[in-house]
Amino acid sequence: MIKKIDMNSNEFETEFELTKQFTDKVLDRFGFVYNPENDVNESVQQGLTRNKLIYGKRFCPCFMVKGQTKEEQKKADNRLCPCKPALEVEIPRDGKCHCGIFCTPEFAQSEAIKSEVSEVTHTHSRGLTKKECELLLQKEQIDADELESLLEARELGFIKFNLVDTREWMEWVAQRIKGCDYLVPTTSFYQAIEQLDKQKDIPVVVYCLSGSRSAYCQKVMYDLGFKSVTNFDYGIMTYNGEIISGEDE
Repeated sequence: MIKKIDMNSNEFETEFELTKQFTDKVLDRFGFVYNPENDVNESVQQGLTRNKLIYGKRFCPCFMVKGQTKEEQKKADNRLCPCKPALEVEIPRDGKCHCGIFCTPEFAQSEAIKSEVSEVTHTHSRGLTKKECELLLQKEQIDADELESLLEARELGFIKFNLVDTREWMEWVAQRIKGCDYLVPTTSFYQAIEQLDKQKDIPVVVYCLSGSRSAYCQKVMYDLGFKSVTNFDYGIMTYNGEIISGEDE
């Protein structure tokens, strides 16, 4: 049976305030910080409040609570916030607990920067900084706005990377992204990639029509020893920046 809790009740609101005090104390005790995404924190605090009202304990809201009685629940070793797996494994390894509310300061700072980069690239409110460019080039996938922002930053000298087209020559001549550095056709990949043999330490962004061929080439390039390869997901078909054609740029 579904147990219903009225979030607008005085009982819930009172317990919710106590839960926020509880999570504040966890931060102070272990030196953690909250997730920079406030919605994550509030959602977890609401789940902890719900479990406190139902079970009498702040069981982790991201996992099911096993057992009908208190004895059964204790025997089932349900996660009790702050749970042992989070303290001993998840936070040291991932920088955050499974639910995401408790983070290391380093993880929270990194996530905040990533959020800022995402806003900048998708609103074009300003240009990217060198650090923000480096973070983007650490991603496995980027979208059209992110690539356009990276190319603008490269033109200004903030970052260096190679843009590689993995389509065929006839596609490349018909239309390609302005700023493309190399054509490495998927069908003749191993011969064409020799152009970059001495540039494996330079970050690479690969693209094709839809992102599928370039994703395949991305994996191969890692196998060949390239240090950083980012795939332009969904490819040139989604690109809104400048497109050129012909054999000469």
